[in-house]
Amino acid sequence: MNNKKQQNIQSEKTLTEIFKYNAEGGTSEYHVMIHATNPEETYEEQLNAILNVYDNLLVGDLKGAVAVFKRYFLSDAANQAVTLLALTTESSDCALSIVEQPPLDGTKVALWVYLQTDVQTQVLHNGLFEVKHSAYRHLWGGSAFNRAANSEYQTRLLLNDYVMQLMEQNCKLADNCIRTWFFVQNVDVNYAGVVKARNEVFITQNLTEKTHYISSTGIGGRHADPKVLVQMDTYAVLGVAPEQIHFLYAPTHLNPTYEYGVSFERGTYVDYGDRRQVFISGTASINNKGEVMYPGDIRQQTERMWENVETLLKEADCTFEDLGHMIVYLRDIADYAIVRKMHDERFPHTPKVFVHAPVCRPGWLIEMECMGVKACQNKEYAPF
Repeated sequence: MNNKKQQNIQSEKTLTEIFKYNAEGGTSEYHVMIHATNPEETYEEQLNAILNVYDNLLVGDLKGAVAVFKRYFLSDAANQAVTLLALTTESSDCALSIVEQPPLDGTKVALWVYLQTDVQTQVLHNGLFEVKHSAYRHLWGGSAFNRAANSEYQTRLLLNDYVMQLMEQNCKLADNCIRTWFFVQNVDVNYAGVVKARNEVFITQNLTEKTHYISSTGIGGRHADPKVLVQMDTYAVLGVAPEQIHFLYAPTHLNPTYEYGVSFERGTYVDYGDRRQVFISGTASINNKGEVMYPGDIRQQTERMWENVETLLKEADCTFEDLGHMIVYLRDIADYAIVRKMHDERFPHTPKVFVHAPVCRPGWLIEMECMGVKACQNKEYAPF
């Protein structure tokens, strides 16, 4: 038996949103979003409030669960990242992503954590974080970066290094990588270099329009070091057969990305013996001709974005009810109030965060990504 439960806990200093997928006899999954709620506090006070809530969850509601991936959303990484790393050194127990994408509620920090039960974890010598259970090894990577001369060179080096990291673990980019995230400083200027490098590296890895790509988000985001123009998070699985991985297209609503020169999949779902996991890439208000829908209208762009995501989920036989979390990216902070109201009305209990992060095409005012899970019996595969 599997059951899903969402709960929101409001306290004096934080709002905590929890999605629980409890699997009887198997690995349970949790998505936790913790927000500071007092903008008047210092950064360190807000961060400590979040960390205290998280520590209490680990001995309470989430007892027995282990973090496998964390992402901190910061308002000013240059002044905040060092403090964050100093305060979390002892509890840096998983793949860690730190990105400047200011929370739009006026606070300085928010935290998304993905946790699992009954797993064995370790940091590999090459920096990837390994999560083992059943027949699978899950490899997470957070905040990879370098300081090459421009965004194209940085992306090429990131991807080539990652290919080598996977090879060391008997993995291939095309066969095992399920999800990537690219956070691009000044995305309006530097995204073109990311696209060029990714396209060129992918060809060498047999990732083409005739095979498949990888689900991804490419979005505005900064590192603490201004020389870092691109940083990358990754997720791969060793032990999956090709027939367990399925790509989502929603051709009535979206076009193949290669038609406008980029190389990523709209979404991916992975079937295990006991569940289906679904990963939806960064999705905006686009139609199946690759055009921006409803330029300048944040309400209609939000509704079209939802419709696109819903169509992708439906292709995976999933709904919004199966989502563990949402991340919503906005170009214009002035759109936050209406977008927050719309999401709270439609998805009152889904863990979500709203951050300031321009989308890769200026006409897109909003983008969202999400991740979900549902019970699914596949006797030919090992359970998750």
